[in-house]
Amino acid sequence: MSVAHTRVAVIGGGVVGCAVAHALARRAVEAVLLEVEDALALGASGANSGILHTGFDSTPGELETTLVLRSALLREQLLGELGVRVVRCGASLMPQGEDERAAVGGIAERARSNGVVTQLREDGSLTVPGEAVTDPVAFVHALAGAARAGGAELRLGAQVGGLSGAPGGGLIVRLQTGEQLQVRAAVNCAGLFADEVARLAGEDLVRIYPRKGEFLVFSPPAGEMLERILLPVPSALGKGVLVFPTVDGEIVAGPTAREREDKHDWSVEPDARELILARARRMYPALEDAREVGAYAGLRPAGREANYVIEPSRTLPGLVHVAAIRSTGLSASLGIAEHVVGMLAAQGTIDPGPPRPLPAPAPATSTERWWQRAALHRELAGRGQAPI
Repeated sequence: MSVAHTRVAVIGGGVVGCAVAHALARRAVEAVLLEVEDALALGASGANSGILHTGFDSTPGELETTLVLRSALLREQLLGELGVRVVRCGASLMPQGEDERAAVGGIAERARSNGVVTQLREDGSLTVPGEAVTDPVAFVHALAGAARAGGAELRLGAQVGGLSGAPGGGLIVRLQTGEQLQVRAAVNCAGLFADEVARLAGEDLVRIYPRKGEFLVFSPPAGEMLERILLPVPSALGKGVLVFPTVDGEIVAGPTAREREDKHDWSVEPDARELILARARRMYPALEDAREVGAYAGLRPAGREANYVIEPSRTLPGLVHVAAIRSTGLSASLGIAEHVVGMLAAQGTIDPGPPRPLPAPAPATSTERWWQRAALHRELAGRGQAPI
């Protein structure tokens, strides 16, 4: 039975796992990234909105907020190095009625607490100039590509089947192929399946369930171009449906928010359009004349009564869990990665060097739009066809 040795194993090739691998490579720490699929970003990271949030409306003082805000600063430093396209379109909220106007005023106050620039206008609307959109699949591939250029190893089709302590310290990561990796540390970034990876270590971490978010995609109507993200005023029922441009000039409306149990059901349900269209058209009437070109669903890894569970394992020294990272995972990924590297260093399992620039990764090439890629993969997999 073969045994490979490395410093850190990162389990999961979504945006958080790739960001952790990238952060380790930038600090000259040897790492291997293990992804169960045959390609990166085929889970929640490849089927979200692509919006990079500033944290303007996040609850002050929470870990999620701290990491979203930190990520916004880190992105400014790294985007040029990664070569990822970002459209800094900004966002706006337009209240309807006095109750919503008061709510928007509260959001503006929250933004001030978080140090995020906003503009509250006399009509009660709020503009957030820092909100942006990107191609989330390209973002994931850029992080992974730069990590590889910096010395990290990437393994696709690598399913973890066991975790245990190693004689003399460290961990043994067993793959389903029978291969074993002996590592000083491991980071569980398995998204929807982070709870199942934790159970491999004999740990009942948190129950992860899928929160399904469905989106509709439109070609802009003739003569119309959506120039910014349109946000609804949040209510007790959630943040609601938003309308936003993509990096390639299309328009997306959504998401829904359905509490589900099946981690493999990526279908767009029959009533998705009914739940999305009326709300979206109220915000952006030009959608009446737009042509729908597609739809997709993402499954966000939500935790039962838990959010942003980032903590050391209670059963295996050297294992760190990163679980229940919900819809802000794309926005917070760089901050999460920095936080995890700090945790590993504090444990003494790694000795990171100073941050260093990494070679620019080769740009990802694909004939598919980013939002089509994961949806097509899931559709083909559901039919029993080879998805890649």
